[in-house]
Amino acid sequence: MINLTINGTEHQLEADVRTSLLDALRDHLAMTGTKKGCDHGQCGACTVLVNGRRINSCLTLAIMHEGDDVTTIEGLGEPGNLDTMQESFLHHDGYQCGYCTPGQIMSATGMLGEVRDGWPSHVTDKLDGQVELTDAEISERMSGNICRCSAYPNIVDAIRTASTKNNSGGPA
Repeated sequence: MINLTINGTEHQLEADVRTSLLDALRDHLAMTGTKKGCDHGQCGACTVLVNGRRINSCLTLAIMHEGDDVTTIEGLGEPGNLDTMQESFLHHDGYQCGYCTPGQIMSATGMLGEVRDGWPSHVTDKLDGQVELTDAEISERMSGNICRCSAYPNIVDAIRTASTKNNSGGPA
């Protein structure tokens, strides 16, 4: 039995200990917002937040996250009450086919938490102090998320807009 806290709700599931967090979400809990893209950690479609930090759920075992707080796209907002990042993606058309969009939104949400905490990236000019979210900074930080439709300019605009809103960054 695996005990997981997903979007603030505790779940018990009977699954093989080798079950990835992605497969636990999709196949055992019917949370299909998190997408299976490459299943090798290269595309970012399966990005979720674990304790506020973004991870590729295809690369980790569900059992490793007992006691953790896992947030999926379903946990950010809901129809009529979207999260700031979700609203920004809609406003800026940060999607085309939409397949990668949940992973993009989750990664962007986690990325804003990293920026808020002062984590530098490969292209950050100063290693201490506040990070400026330039196009290069956002692109570098989102480089683990692939969009086959190439909606990147709109995704960058959506992230920049969401970063200026008060409640961006997902769950506290």
